[in-house]
Amino acid sequence: MKWAEIRIHTSAEASEAVANIFHEAGVNGVVIEDSAVLDRSWEDRFGEIYQLEPNDFPDEGVIIKAYLPDTPSLEDKIQAIQREFLALEEHGLSLGPKQLSVVKISQADWENEWKKYYKPLAITERITIKPLWEPYTRKHEKELVIEMDPGMAFGTGSHPSTILSIRALEKHVQTGHEVVDIGCGSGILSVVAAKLGAKKVLALDLDEVAVEATRQNARLNHLADRIEVRQNNLLDDVKGNYDVVVANIIAEVIIRLASAVPARLKAGGCFIASGIIAAKKEEVLVALEQAGFRRFEDERLDDWVAICARV
Repeated sequence: MKWAEIRIHTSAEASEAVANIFHEAGVNGVVIEDSAVLDRSWEDRFGEIYQLEPNDFPDEGVIIKAYLPDTPSLEDKIQAIQREFLALEEHGLSLGPKQLSVVKISQADWENEWKKYYKPLAITERITIKPLWEPYTRKHEKELVIEMDPGMAFGTGSHPSTILSIRALEKHVQTGHEVVDIGCGSGILSVVAAKLGAKKVLALDLDEVAVEATRQNARLNHLADRIEVRQNNLLDDVKGNYDVVVANIIAEVIIRLASAVPARLKAGGCFIASGIIAAKKEEVLVALEQAGFRRFEDERLDDWVAICARV
């Protein structure tokens, strides 16, 4: 099968809005190339990111990549994406370089070319994400090494929103907890939650590719008995109550989701909402307050924010 890699070169400010345009066009995940990762002050602390090539990143702004199958309707979808992208200026967003380009690639190229850039990431002193094909030796006996093969699903652990989600899980997940991971992607957060001691994780995603990737990564980490994976839209038809609900998606979806979360939380439970661009933080907080959440804590990394909310 042939695919189209759609690249939008824009500003960091517009990145979440562009990701949402891709989402509305039927894309289930995006790749964000942001040169800011080269200058993070914390990357030498744990060695989170290394062997990065500056020439692979834009000189300014960010490049957001998405993939769509090369079908007869592709050209119409690309034109619609371009119109919606340019229309963002009408809402006061700076679009930076404001460039859209399309590259046709084969599925084999897409599945394998990116692997050379995916290296072990030490997210915290305790948690390291390791690609399946990379050798790695534990630094200490308490280190939790997460084996990952994202395949075509979104989620390698290097994006700030994923890092923030993992940090929040490390803080809030306790042994014996039950967790829901909404929009599980590659399953990285589900696996982290189980490794941290959750006895049950319900991993949900609309994309069947993500569902299969999560199942595979649960097996890779010998956690298939604790991670249930289901093709599902947000919390639709989900029953029961959970200690932690985590959603690393985008602000607009979290806003729509907020009202459904309290009914699925146990007393004292925590909703971890990530994938929020800093400019949208207050908008998300308003939605969470309207949903009945009253206690909040948040952490920021670059232009991204994760919020932990309790009723």
